[in-house]
Amino acid sequence: MRLKPEQLSAALQKELAPVYFISGDEPLQMGEMADAVRAAARKAGYDSREVLVADSGFSWNELMESAGSLSIFTDKKIIDLRLSTGAPGTEGAKALTDYCEHLPEDTLLLITSAKLASSSLKSRWFQALDKVGCIIQVWPLEGQNLIHWLQQRMQQRGLQAEAEGIRILASRIEGNLLAAAQEIEKLYVLYGSGRLSNQQILDVVADSSRFDVFKLMDSVLAAKVGRIFKILSGLQAEGVAAPVVLWALTREARVLIRIKQALAQGQNRALVFKNNQVWDKRQQLVSDTLGRLGDSDLNSILTLSAKADRQIKGQQQGDPWETLLAICLKFASADKV
Repeated sequence: MRLKPEQLSAALQKELAPVYFISGDEPLQMGEMADAVRAAARKAGYDSREVLVADSGFSWNELMESAGSLSIFTDKKIIDLRLSTGAPGTEGAKALTDYCEHLPEDTLLLITSAKLASSSLKSRWFQALDKVGCIIQVWPLEGQNLIHWLQQRMQQRGLQAEAEGIRILASRIEGNLLAAAQEIEKLYVLYGSGRLSNQQILDVVADSSRFDVFKLMDSVLAAKVGRIFKILSGLQAEGVAAPVVLWALTREARVLIRIKQALAQGQNRALVFKNNQVWDKRQQLVSDTLGRLGDSDLNSILTLSAKADRQIKGQQQGDPWETLLAICLKFASADKV
């Protein structure tokens, strides 16, 4: 059964399908839809989950072995199969077809894949998936579809804006939904829930200082202490809101934690980076940081972030900018020197 992305939520509230296949090249939508499937499955009692990454060294026998084994602690499981390309190859095509023709009980198969080639839509393996499960193809949003998505995303954060304000946001993010989500998060951090003026949106999305926040993050990951002091002092002197800096630092820490956990589970590094939107030019910085920071360091960063949040809100004494500096230095491991 084919579903549009906006139809998935309603479909998940009904009886779960045995197979979900999500493909495309828009990572934010794909990630959130996969999260929704996993959440619905957990709610239905699928408490066990096994991740399979079908990269160049993957054996498709693992799929059937996983389907045939249940944990002694649970009766239902999710097989989270991730295709690194838009096609499973000859062996994979046979394995997926066999799986669909002999569906295991109490097992939900979630497949996420890169954008499919048009020829795949007529293949036997794809038709087999379509017959027993739900197929969702994700396309980049443009025009009115993008406007509608932005409106919904803002409403989820309790934000409203005039049509002109939405158009300003759409023109700035150029269809990059990850960037759009980050901009909306910044608007919420700065102004809280409520109606936004066009000027407030323009001030945030057009503020060149946000690039300095990203420069700060690169310096933090590169452990360039002198540059950290310079950029952070500059941001404070320019009147950049402390919550924006805290948001960027906290987001980076959570991404690093997710990556570290995925790698510890044996997942493919390139795919983990892709799933967490770590692109080529930042991969070495992130790898160096992961090698430098342990779990306790990342947990300490989140603890300091909570402290900075309380200071910003006036719930705890102290200068939040000093705490932000401490967070940056913890990232750079300068506190160990």
